[in-house]
Amino acid sequence: MDILELFKIVIVSIIEGVTEWLPISSTGHMLLFDEFAKLNFSSEFKSVFMVVIQLGAIMAVIFTYWSKLNPFDKHKNCREKKSTIELWKKILIGAIPAGVMGMLFNNFIEKYFENMWVISAMLMVYGILFIVIERFRKNKNIKPKIESFGEMTYLDALKIGGYQILALIPGTSRSGSTIIGGLLTGVSRKIAVEFSFFMGIPIMLGSSMLKIVKHGFKYSNTEIFYLSVALILTFVVSMFVIKSLVNYLKNNDFRMFGWYRILLAILIVGYFLIK
Repeated sequence: MDILELFKIVIVSIIEGVTEWLPISSTGHMLLFDEFAKLNFSSEFKSVFMVVIQLGAIMAVIFTYWSKLNPFDKHKNCREKKSTIELWKKILIGAIPAGVMGMLFNNFIEKYFENMWVISAMLMVYGILFIVIERFRKNKNIKPKIESFGEMTYLDALKIGGYQILALIPGTSRSGSTIIGGLLTGVSRKIAVEFSFFMGIPIMLGSSMLKIVKHGFKYSNTEIFYLSVALILTFVVSMFVIKSLVNYLKNNDFRMFGWYRILLAILIVGYFLIK
């Protein structure tokens, strides 16, 4: 076991746990980290590692919202159980567009769009969008039309899920695109964020399982250890970030994340121009 490699895995896991749920692009940050501190893995294992550690982030969502997501909770009455099943229907409907498009175009996107110029452009574009949308909502005093999952229709879920397709382009941010989609659909910030979390469950579980099956289960003991460390760390960090983001949005909007995206895009472009 290489101590330096283990240290890099710890940093990558923290980056994944933080950026997966904030609208700032986890893929962009992961690729940027790889530019400065490459993981000394085979290309095959590295491809699996970068996707599978998302399982830790997903488990954090399931753990945090277990009561809300569990339709078999014995403490729920019949109406509440039915509402939970309805929520899952909306989650699955919302996941369909990105799931289908991801299966069709994943290889094409990886080949032609996974580069720092595309990532920088997407960071900039969606950073500006967050600022513009939030300022517009504030200036026009726009109130959300949908403040609970019960008020959300299947069509609303499909619309928000459609925005998730945009996140197939590296640098966009899955949570960022779906949150913007939610705000434009008239959903409150809290519901937009939570629905973004929930839609990630089938999407990220599916992509992780596909990677594992595609590359088989032939991993060394060291590789299994690295994956285990990454999964645990990502889970712990994600738990903290999810709760912190929800609390932050009780009194704030998304403009701070917009400015962060713009600054990061400028720094990335500047770095590659002088590199």
